[in-house]
Amino acid sequence: MKIYTKTGDEGTTALFGGTRVKKYNLRIDSYGTVDELNSYIGLIKDQEVSNYIKESLLKIQNELFTLGAMLATPPEKETLKSGKERLNIPKIDEGSIVFLENEIDKMDAELPQMTHFILPGGHQAVSFCHVARCVCRRAERLSVELNDHEAINNDILKYLNRLSDYLFVLARKLSKDLQIEEFQWIPKKN
Repeated sequence: MKIYTKTGDEGTTALFGGTRVKKYNLRIDSYGTVDELNSYIGLIKDQEVSNYIKESLLKIQNELFTLGAMLATPPEKETLKSGKERLNIPKIDEGSIVFLENEIDKMDAELPQMTHFILPGGHQAVSFCHVARCVCRRAERLSVELNDHEAINNDILKYLNRLSDYLFVLARKLSKDLQIEEFQWIPKKN
């Protein structure tokens, strides 16, 4: 497979199914941001974290590739002329969301109760979690906007919403595991 095809030299790219769109198309921006998120999750996975967390993050990275493929497939191209689904892979579904919820609950059970907002930082691994959380929220916002124009699978929106929560709780868990103090946001009074 050749890396460069030159088909995008004029500023367009192909979605699954062959439809060509501008590279700034909202659908492209949505799954491109998911790809960016996946890269940041790779940075978290490359930190000194437990093998259990690494395995969970690898599962999430694979699911983000699936989610990106789902976003890259316009609704009118989801089904082939033969009636079969274009994406012959397991999709993001309720089980994917429940996995994140279970992981959040396990981590949260070990953490002190939150009484204030928490400032990002304290350790590189924690900071990467917060950057990934912010990119996840951007991917979610773009996907919500895309859904306003062209319906997308609602499980995509749920998954991104839950994943940002997972990344926040993971940041807190890593702070605890690494014995890093969480810095609370306590605004000064006038």
